[in-house]
Amino acid sequence: MKAVIQRVSKASVTIDKQEVARINSGLLILLGIVNDDSEDDIKWLSNKIVNLRIFSDATGVMNESLLQIQGDVIVVSQFTLHANTKKGNRPSYIQAAKPDVAIPLYEMFVNQIQADLGKTIQTGQFGADMKVELINDGPVTIIIDTKNK
Repeated sequence: MKAVIQRVSKASVTIDKQEVARINSGLLILLGIVNDDSEDDIKWLSNKIVNLRIFSDATGVMNESLLQIQGDVIVVSQFTLHANTKKGNRPSYIQAAKPDVAIPLYEMFVNQIQADLGKTIQTGQFGADMKVELINDGPVTIIIDTKNK
């Protein structure tokens, strides 16, 4: 499981010209899933994300977590995070899990991060053509791969 985590001052997701998610201060999480991802990966990744100290404290130092600031979250599925670009110019997505595997894991991740954060989060729509807008705060962008725990 791979996540691109972006600290945002605001973010939104639009599908077919209809806004389906909008947040202010928090994280936009782009999530890519592979076939061998597991519930252990989900628990580890969620815990890591909600406890990462990437938000500024009163002195301006990145010392507070999403959990501490009770920030908002949007999770967007993104199979292209597992693109293989070694050969040619057309990326291969063979490593990305197919929907029958990815959707249940995606939903488990959303439920886990809600439980760890103690609040409802927002999502895109799995498999949809989404327009994602964000203002990256910092900018702060972190990539986490559960294969590199």
